[in-house]
Amino acid sequence: MRYMVGMDLGGTNIVCGLVNEHYELVEKIKAPTEAALGSEHVLTKMANMIGELLAKAGVDRQDLIAVGAGCPGFIDPVRGVSVFASNLKWNNVEVSRILGDKVGVPVFIDNDVRMYIFGEAMSGAGRGANVVHGVTIGTGLACATVVNEELYYGGDFMAGELGHVVIDGEKTPCGCGLVGCLETVVSATGIVRQAREALEAGKESLLRAAYEQGTLSAADVSAAYDEGDLLAQEIMEHTGKVLGRGLAYSITLYSPDVVVIGGGASLAGERLLASVRETLKSSVYHGYLERLTIRQGELIDDGGVIGSAAFAKSRVEKWSDVPYGDATHV
Repeated sequence: MRYMVGMDLGGTNIVCGLVNEHYELVEKIKAPTEAALGSEHVLTKMANMIGELLAKAGVDRQDLIAVGAGCPGFIDPVRGVSVFASNLKWNNVEVSRILGDKVGVPVFIDNDVRMYIFGEAMSGAGRGANVVHGVTIGTGLACATVVNEELYYGGDFMAGELGHVVIDGEKTPCGCGLVGCLETVVSATGIVRQAREALEAGKESLLRAAYEQGTLSAADVSAAYDEGDLLAQEIMEHTGKVLGRGLAYSITLYSPDVVVIGGGASLAGERLLASVRETLKSSVYHGYLERLTIRQGELIDDGGVIGSAAFAKSRVEKWSDVPYGDATHV
């Protein structure tokens, strides 16, 4: 059996998983990133984690064919470079080359959202579909598209910023400089903002206690929804409608077989997706919808690890002559 290592690099933690050729997660470890100590320290730590993971699983290093890593921020997957990652304070870090030199196998990197969606396409809610369009809903909103087991990048690897499509009627300023972006509504922060503004305007709700304690979260809105809270239900319905309006554009452009909704806020499930489906019925030509399935993500916390490993395997299979540390092909 051959194996890949998938890594999910975040500003706070690094998750490292051993994945077999069937995209099954065999073993997983986690450690703090310690980004303040610099990129060389982090990459050395990642290399050490790979060794620890192999030892823990009882797998010989010669059975490791490649390493994949999902990294935050702007990534050049052709050169294997982290162009800019604000939470890591990285600029033009040659991750594939440096980490590849340390571990002795090919290393491939890409944006963490793309890696999560690739995992869902290969082994999760989108497996078996030719065209998978995935959306992650967390602090913000991002998306990616996988066509016949290949990621679609667009020019300069910039495809997928659906969260920054401006939605008519929405007036909240976005951190990107625009006003009314999709993610100002459809995100964990957007859901909390809607609740906070309604409570500040005097609306009564079960959410008021959490608001006054300063602990209000998107999960609180989901819980209040289940208890029949009218404000929570209004927020979820509006959030789903706005997501549906955003997805109407990308569904028409990409004609996916499956739309996967992932990320922490997606755990709202049908509380959110019911109004997405209703909105799409009046926003998208029926020919697209008749062939489309909308699913909640299946891989949750393991999607980035499995997706990174699957991505590494696909690159090795496509470019069998790639020397270790060289990710100059995608």
